[in-house]
Amino acid sequence: MWAMKKLKIDWSEAAEQRLIGLIELDEFRLKAYESSTLYKEKMKKMRLFTGKLKSKWTGPYLVTQLFPHGAFELETNEVLGFKVNGQRIKIYLGHAESSDKVIEAYHLDEV
Repeated sequence: MWAMKKLKIDWSEAAEQRLIGLIELDEFRLKAYESSTLYKEKMKKMRLFTGKLKSKWTGPYLVTQLFPHGAFELETNEVLGFKVNGQRIKIYLGHAESSDKVIEAYHLDEV
């Protein structure tokens, strides 16, 4: 009450401003609810197209060539050689039975 006297605001005017603020807050809440329901609907549709988002990199690849600046050429039985950035490659350790045996090893410092 003392703040209203200090600011010289009428009681009815303060009540009206308070109502306007509450109405604006309610409108904001409704817009947020509508946008969240739209987002949920879009996410439901996205789940239907999960095949598009799957990785195209399946199975172990054989490194056939090393290029300067960390590029590699990879290939499998089905896919012929293609170049990739070396930072995208993860080491494949193989199955537990075959991980003890090293066929051929290249150290990157020597190449």
